[in-house]
Amino acid sequence: MTDISTELKFKTARSGGKGGQHVNKVETMVSGKWHVLSSALFSDDEKQRLSEKLSSKINSTGFLVSSCSSARTQLENKALLIKKLNQLVYKALQVPKKRKPTKLPAAVKEKRLESKKMVSTIKAGRKKISSDE
Repeated sequence: MTDISTELKFKTARSGGKGGQHVNKVETMVSGKWHVLSSALFSDDEKQRLSEKLSSKINSTGFLVSSCSSARTQLENKALLIKKLNQLVYKALQVPKKRKPTKLPAAVKEKRLESKKMVSTIKAGRKKISSDE
């Protein structure tokens, strides 16, 4: 798994939410951004796959942007952010296996047709008998 932490640009801010005085005076939230297309870690094909798979998370300037504010310290949030972005990139780079189409067994087809015939006879028995017949 490739580590993109060398190409990440970090920015800190004050976290919102619970914490009282500590939250209001310490910049613990870490946001990171990474330019996908100018990365030296991946080939052109991999960059193309990344930009397609992560298109909802990449902004208009081509940066993959994410933030973390779950921990109480900036260092922990930075480590969590790096781990989160590395996992995102790793999952986006995985190529799904091609599905091998399988043939439906004859016994399964026969069973389905038999059950349809049973339902048909049950419904036919519910019809009103007309005087013509």
